[in-house]
Parts: sequence; structure tokens; C-alpha cells
Amino acid sequence: MWAPTIVSSLEQGLAQVTALPKDMVFSVFFPEAHLLGASQAKNVGAPFQVEIGCQSVHTQDTMAGGNFGAFTTSLPANAAVELGCSWTLIGHSEQRAKLAGMYQLADCDGRPAIHQILNQQVQQALQAGLKVLYCIGEKADEVNKTEEVLTEQLQQGLKDVDPSRIVLAYEPIWAIGPGKTPPSAEKIREIAILVKKLYKAPLVYGGGLKKENAASIGAIQELDGGLIALTRFSGEIGFYPEEYLEIVRTYLEGVNSI
Repeated sequence: MWAPTIVSSLEQGLAQVTALPKDMVFSVFFPEAHLLGASQAKNVGAPFQVEIGCQSVHTQDTMAGGNFGAFTTSLPANAAVELGCSWTLIGHSEQRAKLAGMYQLADCDGRPAIHQILNQQVQQALQAGLKVLYCIGEKADEVNKTEEVLTEQLQQGLKDVDPSRIVLAYEPIWAIGPGKTPPSAEKIREIAILVKKLYKAPLVYGGGLKKENAASIGAIQELDGGLIALTRFSGEIGFYPEEYLEIVRTYLEGVNSI
């Protein structure tokens, strides 16, 4: 009941948030085991429906008269759609780290191949009708070459991809996690300006939207939203719908302050 509770709680709660823009989209990216329950819990009559997303898709897909789907352990984009997904997350820092680890075992630089793999996933997702949230970001040892890293991730990972079909998420990987210092609002704004020069797509902040930073991030005009991961990082750590809604309200305070 975890995923259905989150979906129903968020839809009910969002209906009570005052001054919520009608064009604001709320997508929740669930682990694969929870996708069906999440999609079945959606209320088609809710003023603000939660859209369901998966956490990546396979580089290949089923097709009529072609591949029948021998993709054991992988989630094809068409299957994600059948499970009720309208979004997919691709290129998250943890997915990139997993792929990089595989190439490290072979003692080789896997970056070109990783970009190609992610590009194939994006292409399959779009072909299946999914909207894509594509993550980019630099690690701690890449902070001195942020522009180079982001340019490579965008140009190679999104090669031949129409920007109108993509939403970008900037993850400062070096600042994510307990005890890490997040970038300032001005630094995030600088990155947002850079990214939008490189790729003309909506951009959200993916370094963790929290109550502590939601207002300042909402006030950055170059951003179009944010990613909320856990809502509580101490005590009973986890995701709490009521705290999610509080983050949304705080974010709107920042938007309305512009």
C-alpha cells in the first residue's frame, strides 16, 4: 500500500494548496515493483493528478512483427507505458555510477559508451510516448570543469533528441548526501543559465528540493521546478506526503516573490 498511499495523499493534498499554478506538473518516479499500484491509485477526477514515472527504461523495445521482448531483468519503454507510466527518469547520477562501475571492472573509460546507452534509452522512451526527465551533473573531482562535463553529457547523451520533448534535471553530485554543503542559489542560477544556453529545454534543480532551500530555489527565474527525494533526513528518515506538500508550499513562496 506504500505507492497507492503516496499517490492518493499527494493528490488530495495538492487540491488544498492555494495558488497552485494550473500548469504545474507533479510526477513521482517509483521503483518498478510499485508502478502498477501507483497508477491504479490515481484519481482521474483529482484537480492535480500525480503523474507516474519509472526510474529508467531499456535500450531496446518490443515492436510489432519484430522483437517480441526477450529483455529479462530490463524494463522496456512499452512495458512502462502499459504499467501506467507517462514519465521516465534517465541518466540519474546513481544510474551513471552503476554503468561507470561496469566499465571500471574492464579497466576502461566508459564515458562515451555510457552517453550512447543513455541516448538509446531516451530514444526508446520518446518512441513509446514517455516524457523524459534527463539528469546531468558533475562529481566532486569534476567541479573545476563543470561546463565541459555538462556539455558532453548534453551533446552526446541527447544527440538527435528534440529539446521540446525533454526536461532536464541538474544534479550537483558533489553536494548530494548527508553532511554535504549544497550550492548557493546564485551558483545554481549560474549553472541554469549555462545549461539553457547549451540545450533549450525546461530545467529543474535535482540536487534535492527541501524545505530549507525550496524558497530560494523557487525564486530562481531560470529554473522550472525541482526534484524532491526524501523529505526527512534525520530521525525517522523517509518520504512523508505532508512534508512533500510543505516543500511545495515553500517553493511557491519563492516563485511568488519574484
